[in-house]
Amino acid sequence: MPDEGRVESLAVLIDADNTSARHAEPIFDEIVKLGEANVRRVYGDFSSGRLAGWDDAVKSLAILQHQQRNNTKGKNAADIALVIDAMDLMHKGNMDGFCLVSSDSDFTRLAQRLREDGQLVYGFGERKTPETFRNACNRFIYVENLVEATMEKEGTDGDTANMKESLKDAANIIAKALDETDDDWTNLGTVGSRIVGAAPDFDHRTYGCSNLSTLVTKCAGFEIKKEDNVTYIRRKPHKRT
Repeated sequence: MPDEGRVESLAVLIDADNTSARHAEPIFDEIVKLGEANVRRVYGDFSSGRLAGWDDAVKSLAILQHQQRNNTKGKNAADIALVIDAMDLMHKGNMDGFCLVSSDSDFTRLAQRLREDGQLVYGFGERKTPETFRNACNRFIYVENLVEATMEKEGTDGDTANMKESLKDAANIIAKALDETDDDWTNLGTVGSRIVGAAPDFDHRTYGCSNLSTLVTKCAGFEIKKEDNVTYIRRKPHKRT
């Protein structure tokens, strides 16, 4: 595990067969917030032309392209190569964490194994990603949220605008995190950590909010206060009749 205050060294391993090249730049923009992407690799059979869209991303983002030809129909050599490299990097002990970029549940056991060795695992994939893989990661980030954030910055509209989840669902998740404490007021950062611990794919952007504080404000049933630049949250007290 990394020392406090040190930037985490991350290995970014991308399953090109299950990741669109147009998501590459938003993904790496997000990874900057998590640590330093010192290892950048993308795996797939690039000989057929089906993955030609990755050519520009490989050049602009300095990603090492791993060509893995599928010699047998129905067998994905790229997945196996990605897992082998992840194990090699883990045993070398130079990484603080891994970013597994795929919507394929086949990487569930890889995520579990990396975490068993004390590695942080960040998953990146589409909303269709099976729950097993999402929950195997420390955090799982939907690429749709990243693409939408990019579009909002550029002032354009995207299809993901219709994917906003119900604020009622968010309120239930926040309430469960608050149920874990007997304190009247709870540090919002602590609540956020509890939420991600229970639901690795939780993201305030899924609910159309720029941060957790904004999401809490939009949800009914909570109060927020700030003291010494620290934000606290509690349930709204029931009014006496």
